[in-house]
Amino acid sequence: MKNNIFLPVLVLLAVLLGAGGMFAAMTLFQDNETAQQPVDQVAVQGDQEPSAEDQSTNEDVSSEVTFDKIEQTFRTIQDSYVNDVDDQTLIEGAISGMLETLEDPYSVYMDPSTAEEFMSSLESSFEGIGAEVSMTDNRVTIVAPFRDSPAEQAGLRPNDQVLEIDGEDIEGLSLYEAVLKIRGEKGTTVTLTIDRPGASELLSIDVVRDEIPIETVYGDIVEQDGKNIGILELRSFSENTAARFEEELAELEEQGIDGLILDVRGNPGGFLQSVEDIGNLIIPGGEPVVQIEDRDGERMRHISTLEEPKDYPIVGLIDEGSASASEILAAALIEAGDYDVVGNTTFGKGTVQQTLQLGDGSQLKLTLFRWLTSDGNDINEVGVEPTIEVDQPEFFYVSPIEIEGALTLDMNDDRIRQAQLMLEGVGFDPGRDDGYFDEETEAAVRSFQEQEGITANGELDAETAEKLQERLLEAVQDEANDLQRQEAIQTILDQS
Repeated sequence: MKNNIFLPVLVLLAVLLGAGGMFAAMTLFQDNETAQQPVDQVAVQGDQEPSAEDQSTNEDVSSEVTFDKIEQTFRTIQDSYVNDVDDQTLIEGAISGMLETLEDPYSVYMDPSTAEEFMSSLESSFEGIGAEVSMTDNRVTIVAPFRDSPAEQAGLRPNDQVLEIDGEDIEGLSLYEAVLKIRGEKGTTVTLTIDRPGASELLSIDVVRDEIPIETVYGDIVEQDGKNIGILELRSFSENTAARFEEELAELEEQGIDGLILDVRGNPGGFLQSVEDIGNLIIPGGEPVVQIEDRDGERMRHISTLEEPKDYPIVGLIDEGSASASEILAAALIEAGDYDVVGNTTFGKGTVQQTLQLGDGSQLKLTLFRWLTSDGNDINEVGVEPTIEVDQPEFFYVSPIEIEGALTLDMNDDRIRQAQLMLEGVGFDPGRDDGYFDEETEAAVRSFQEQEGITANGELDAETAEKLQERLLEAVQDEANDLQRQEAIQTILDQS
């Protein structure tokens, strides 16, 4: 085997909800320690393991019987079903049915038109809501809204499940069919009915679509206590992310930094090659960045090629919206780099997909591998735990309030509790957050209304709720309220 043989894999089925369509992060995996065969060749070899002649014969007969049964069913439906049925619909239904039996949200079939939409989305920007989704328990589920995207601004959160799109029930739709309904032109609005874990009622969230740039790396320096702390925020792992990371890191180091924070919160993942290349820039040389395991338990490792370890401390930032490639990086920081990672346990997506062309323009995305952490741990459906767990303020997680009429004195309602948390977050302490509308809450509402220049009657109406949501978004985006970031900075100061 030779090291120049590549293995095409898909780390994350990252569906960007935009007019440009969907985006899947694809890559070429190259193990610089263990050589590999191309995926299609590996698959063939897996089917051709040596076996006894009678066993081989039995398997061939069994396969023939199975496909005869499928063909017989197909012909029977064609000839005898009470209504006319399109042949292609039957075939695509059979393919989808086989995939459904896998109970794997990341193994999916795309018909030619959907696949074309999918491929047309691989652009430098797109128009949509800016969120990555997956299919979980047959429901379209938000993995993470992108930073500063319409989805984030509207209040969508990881693990929100979409039940309706513009009032239409989407039960039975595939992930891609649902995505096509959500995406749309800049300036238009899509209304999503959301089932949120922990919420007592369904939420109706309006999201105004916008242009979402695919800029993935943002660099900054924070000066605190006489130290210069570099911050690199990675919003996804696209094809050019590693190159942009290297540029931004070099610029920070040229300016002189005493520590580095790598922020992958809300990062849904992307190219495996990208996170491997970034690992080569920060993970000590000779340490594994990630391991890939096939169905037989065989493992292939990517080893960092960094020549000299960094002479400054590094701290990672993660949350429940950090998925796939973000989790690879976070785990490598902890296990291979012995660095601290601050935040919350990550999403838990530890499988690897490959896109397979089916010859007529349709595509199959099939899970072929698991990825494991540097130490060989499987984080699928578990996530990566931070070394320093820090929750954000409770108002970061408040749901948007929907009010018809008004909420007033002496009422008790979960929406009042949400409003009380919002009021506290924007600087108007209501004195309680149990959902009871007392006189102190009324006074806090009135003070807020006076500041906003709206009718100051102390009642929670739709206009007040809208203003609260606007001010809350500003508070969430205020770095002074970002407890995870502040802890990461303090950790750097303690270690430098």
